[in-house]
Parts: sequence; structure tokens; C-alpha cells
Amino acid sequence: MDIHQIEDGFAVSPQITADDIPALAKAGFRAIICNRPDAEGPDQPGHEEIAAAATQAGMDFRFLPVTPGMVRDDTADSFGQMLMELPGPVLAYCRTGTRSATLWSLAQASRRPLPEILSRTKAAGYDMNGVARRISNGGKTPTDTGDAQYQVVIVGAGAGGISVAASLKSRRPDLDIAVIDPADIHYYQPGWTMVGGGIFNAETTAKTMGSLIPKGVTWLKSAVAAFEPENNAVILDGCRVVKYDRLVVCPGLKLDWAAIEGLEETLGRNGVTSNYRYDLAPYTWKLVSEMTAGRAIFTQPPMPIKCAGAPQKAMYLSGDAWRRRGVLDQIDIQFCNAGGVLFGVKDYVPALMEYVRRYDAQLNFFHNLVAIDGPARRATFQTCAPDSEPRQVQMDFDMIHVCPPQTAPDFIRVSPLADAAGWVDVDQATLRHKTHDNIWGLGDVMNAPNAKTAAAARKQAPIVAANIVADIDGRSAVAQYDGYGSCPLTVERGKIVLAEFGYGGALKPSFPTWLLDGTRPTRAAWWLKEKLLPPVYWKAMLRGKEWLARPEKITARSE
Repeated sequence: MDIHQIEDGFAVSPQITADDIPALAKAGFRAIICNRPDAEGPDQPGHEEIAAAATQAGMDFRFLPVTPGMVRDDTADSFGQMLMELPGPVLAYCRTGTRSATLWSLAQASRRPLPEILSRTKAAGYDMNGVARRISNGGKTPTDTGDAQYQVVIVGAGAGGISVAASLKSRRPDLDIAVIDPADIHYYQPGWTMVGGGIFNAETTAKTMGSLIPKGVTWLKSAVAAFEPENNAVILDGCRVVKYDRLVVCPGLKLDWAAIEGLEETLGRNGVTSNYRYDLAPYTWKLVSEMTAGRAIFTQPPMPIKCAGAPQKAMYLSGDAWRRRGVLDQIDIQFCNAGGVLFGVKDYVPALMEYVRRYDAQLNFFHNLVAIDGPARRATFQTCAPDSEPRQVQMDFDMIHVCPPQTAPDFIRVSPLADAAGWVDVDQATLRHKTHDNIWGLGDVMNAPNAKTAAAARKQAPIVAANIVADIDGRSAVAQYDGYGSCPLTVERGKIVLAEFGYGGALKPSFPTWLLDGTRPTRAAWWLKEKLLPPVYWKAMLRGKEWLARPEKITARSE
């Protein structure tokens, strides 16, 4: 644990786990405040899991989530009230401790002089100078002048963010670019299916963020609080202001584990797992490799989700592992899909159905997971088939692989950049914002009707880069996106159905059918997924080398 003492009776820390609670209780802490919203990171335990452990240790627990950077006046007031009501000493935590330290600073503004607040937080390792203006100015954040100014600011350092930064630098090496992201680790998330299938080690899917930021690009290791597009400003955690000439928004999406009742408390135990979290994918393989009989459930929530094929990929690889070990006949495989089709592009369904039959998997459409009782090993689904009354169905399980519901991040959904559904509102061809013409979006967070995959971001990044450079030169958009996405469906160990498609489900194969027919399972596609795509991701895509991703030029079209 990394405890930062701010004053007698109060400390802050980065993210804690349930396993830390006994040591915190032994250290004398009597209350815990969680200031981190659930599902911010793929390796983050939910607050309910921490709360249960705290209660068991006889400690008080409060949940006061703060979207990164969005420390509101009423939230700071609530925090101050909690500190007065809770038994001390109190520990508050978030991702790094910054939000908790910021809340304490604002809550103390009327009680202590500013120099004392800054001194105490600095001694604890947190620089609150960015909040000093707000403390002395009634919480108002001026945007007429910024703390920093860049030609291009990129929000999010995932696959899309780093790729577009690298593509911009390859076109204009002299561009002054900043990437904003608070994460220390960058994950190759497409590899987690292979981790859950016992093919990759989890460690190979993670690299330090600092090693991947392109040379000459400034990394602002902070979270975004809000956007003020009318002022060309991004407000960061701690109320710092970053100004831009052009903005790219690509922070990914939020995995909403809390939307399923009881899920957070049982993830990683009681047979409940998910390849959508870095620390849980190895548990998937542990369950699969040890299972010899019983029921295995694989779930898929309503769209949109990233990599729509991932839930069934887990099912196929698990079924193949059980078949190879000779125990498949003893395992009841249930695929519970909130939607009404196995896969959204019909050309790939016949090949997939062959494997559904091979593994004797039962397809349950219009089954949306709404609750899990981990200790009882029971899942509850809401069914809503056409022309049928909605009802709840319960299934017992020995193992369940859960794909969580997914939404745009909170700070996006409440921003002026979002459409009515909460996604960044872009033109689906140029990826330029429909309202603010110096803003672009790409990756999972935007509202273009394409599949949310890393392969889509690989195509989108050069398009955004080309169009930004054209805009800098005073020209109209020069490149357009055709909705390309790819989903390598791992139907068995050694074979993949390589689904590649664009807007409207149009097939977009990268290779001639004589070389690789994506509508049927092939070893060539497996080799591509296992051997070629990881180095393409790390060494080409994230470095601005646009292999098989050259932007398509705009044909007769006006923005």
C-alpha cells in the first residue's frame, strides 16, 4: 500500500484492494472513502468489493465517486461533511490519490489558509497549485488563458490516441502535440481472448505508457474533467486548463460492471470471470483448464460493445479446450445473448454455427444478464424476445464468463461533444465533429455506426491525421472512413474465422480469397492473430507505420 498522510486523522492513497483492508485496520484506520467511480480501468476492483471487506473488518465505508477532474463544489462539501461524521483516522482513495487530495483541499478552503493547504498536500506528494485558483476564486475555473497551449491535443492514449499522434508526427514532425491520459500501463486488449484461452501470457499484453508515447509528443499524465469547446479548452484533474488549436477525442469506453447486480463482489471467484479485464483473463483459463463437468455460461450484453465477437470467442476456445481433453460431453455450454443474432454480419454465421454444433452449445437469444449470486452460483437473465412478455430466467452455473455492459465514459456523456446517447458526435466519413469543426473523434467513444475494434482504430487514425493536416493547410477533408472493422473469431485453437466488414455489413477483406477466405475457418487467419497482429500493433500501428491502413481518399463528396 502507498499511504500518504495529509494530517492527523486523514490520509489518501491510490487504488486499494480488498486484500489491503486487514492491514489498514491493523494500522488504525476506522473509515474508508472511495472517490473513484467503478470501471475506470480494466484492472480495477469495484467499490462494493472493497466495502464488503471493510464492513467485515469493522470499518465504516463511504462511496463518493468523482469523475476524473470533475470535483464539484457540492462533492467537496459532501466530502467535508463525511470527514466530520466518520470515525477517524480516515483513508480516502481514488486511482492515484489526487482526487481525494483535491477534495480535502477544497473542503478545507474555508477553514485553513491557502499556504497551509498547499504545504500539507505537497508534503504528502500532491501538488495542489492547479486548484489554488479555484480555492481563492469560489470554485470558478477561468478559461480565457490556459496553463498550457498545443497545436493538437489528444484525449486518450489507447490504441487510437497513440496511433493518431504517431500518424500526425509522421506527416508533420514539427507539430506541437500533447496526449492526455492518466494510465501508467497501455494494454493490448485484443490479446486478452488469447490469455483466457491459454495461448498468451497476460504480461505480453501490457507495456508501460511512457515507452509508447511517440518521440516529441508531450504526455500529460492526468485525467480530463470537462471540455469547453467554445474556449478551445480542456479542463484537467486539479482544474488545470489546456488550450488547443485542434482536439482529438478517443478515450475508449467504460465497462459498466456495476450495471449487473452482485457482479462486482464476485468477480475473480466463485467461477465468475471475464476476458474484458486484464487481471481476470488468466482466471478464465484457470477455470477452463480445471473444469471437467458442469455448466459453463457465456454472456453478451446489448450493443454497443467493443469487439462484439469476444464473448463467443471465449466460448469457442473453452469448448475446444474441453474437446481436446475429452470432457466436452460432460459440460453444458450456454451462450446467453441479449441480442437476437449470433453475429451481426450474416456471411460469417454459417461457419460459426458449425462450431456451435461441434461444441453442442445452446444459444439463448434475448437473454440479458441482470444479476449474479456468486456464492450460490446462480445467474439471473431478463428475457425480452419479440412478441413475448418480459420475464426473468435463472440459471445455475459452475463457470460463467461475463461480458459487461458498456457506455461512453462519464466525462464524455455529460460533455457538449456528445450526442443524445452520450457518444462523441462525428461525421461517419471524415470523423470530424458535427458541431465543432476543430475537433475529431475516433475509436470506441464515437457514434459512427461501425464495430468497436482495435482494427477499426488502426484504419481511423491515419484518416484523422490526414484530415487534421489538411485542415491546418486550409484545405477540406482529404480522407474518408468506410466503417472498416475486423473481428478474428477464434473458433478453435489453430483456426480463425476472420470477419472483416464495413458500414452496412459490407465485406472488406484485406486479402484475396485464394490466400485467406475470411468466411471460413483457416490456419492462416490464426497465424495472423497469434504471430503477426501483436507486432503490427506494437511496432507499426503505435509508431505511425500504416501497414494495410492507408487512408482512403475522399471521392465526390462534400462535408
